[in-house]
Amino acid sequence: MSAFSRSSSLTLALVLLAGLGGCDRDSAEPAQETPATTSAAPSGEIDRSQAGQLMPAVNLTHPDGRTLNLGALQGQPVLLNLWATWCAPCVKEMPLLDDLASDYDGDLRVLVASQDLQGAEVVEPFFAERNFAYLEPWLDTETALSFALSGNLPTTVLYDANGREIWRVTGDLDWADPEVRAAIDDAISGANGGEN
Repeated sequence: MSAFSRSSSLTLALVLLAGLGGCDRDSAEPAQETPATTSAAPSGEIDRSQAGQLMPAVNLTHPDGRTLNLGALQGQPVLLNLWATWCAPCVKEMPLLDDLASDYDGDLRVLVASQDLQGAEVVEPFFAERNFAYLEPWLDTETALSFALSGNLPTTVLYDANGREIWRVTGDLDWADPEVRAAIDDAISGANGGEN
């Protein structure tokens, strides 16, 4: 076997192993391919190691045809959650994120971006069944955010009003926990100037 073939085989093996570290699946639905990343395994803890990174300029689509350019979001802190209908920890977080969006309405925009390849076909029924009051079914069927953020699902990133990362969480989190709420309060109180 040539050195190139060994290198290609090793690279393929590493990519496949990285994909195994993603979301804990607990669903009867068929699996979809997810982007392989080199990110750490989900920890469910706040990580500030990438603070200062700009929000990716990715376009999300809404089932009604609207487009949202994330790169143009400025003036208000944003909590961006990457999720999918087949991801059990993601599904568990959604009602908590809806409550969070309600509690911080006007102070923090909570965006959920589905990484489902089937898009509106699976996301709209999911939203209809749960009747969320504050969350909107934004779609990222090309999974551009998963690649840009090198994140397993769920991944949630808090950005300041200037679109710079404050902290992120890979894995699910209890968004109602008083310590988590205090971390959000702390971050968004300093987010207006873009500095923590």
